[in-house]
Amino acid sequence: MSSFFTTEHAFFQGLHFLTVKSNALKKRADLTVYTPTISEGVLPIVILLHGVYGSHWAWTMKGKVHETAQKLMDSGEIKPMILAMPSDGLYGDGSGYVPHQTANYERWIVEDVIQVVKEQFSQATDDSPVFITGLSMGGFGALRLGAKYPSLFRAFSGLSSITHFDQIAEFVADFDQLKADALEQDGVGEYLLQNKDSLPPFRFDCGREDVLIEHNRELHKTLTDNNLPHIYQEFAGQHSWEYWEEHIADTLLFFNQHL
Repeated sequence: MSSFFTTEHAFFQGLHFLTVKSNALKKRADLTVYTPTISEGVLPIVILLHGVYGSHWAWTMKGKVHETAQKLMDSGEIKPMILAMPSDGLYGDGSGYVPHQTANYERWIVEDVIQVVKEQFSQATDDSPVFITGLSMGGFGALRLGAKYPSLFRAFSGLSSITHFDQIAEFVADFDQLKADALEQDGVGEYLLQNKDSLPPFRFDCGREDVLIEHNRELHKTLTDNNLPHIYQEFAGQHSWEYWEEHIADTLLFFNQHL
């Protein structure tokens, strides 16, 4: 029996498109899923979170992540993985992936998305390792949720990440409304330090020409000063799809190391 009142599922040009009545959001929500062309047995689940303004299709249509992943699988550099790419719930310019007054955008990711993938794909089971990553606001979501729920994820990663809720103000049109609606307005570092003794492996990277580079450097310094093991890398690049399309491979290779 399904955990959801309704789930719509269509397959088109190698991608699965799902709309599910989310228990956390109390409304319909979308996700795109990519499954490997050839695989057998139980597969890991990689959740990829998009940034502000985007939706569930962004990682595939703008970032071609499924093509990158399949090439790495075909070359034997990574093992087969299921890619699950949810919308953030489509609040305003971006929900922040945090709980709100009327909808829990955090629980949508850590509960509903994982559950619907397990229900719809036989190779996703309770034995599937789960990873999470994202870009910009999605990087904030991935790092924050990875740190807040350390037992849920095998490893986590962020690209060009917002590192504190307040930084979302740099990107959205009505930050005052978002602040009024969001129940939690914390930073990534708070959960990383709070759960430092139970964290799975994690990494984050940022382009040296990115508007968020100083925030990422500050987080790296805080973690280093507190002797918290992590991987931080800087590359050439801006806050752009050219950067994310290239460097998502670093994250997939990192996740593969922890299978």
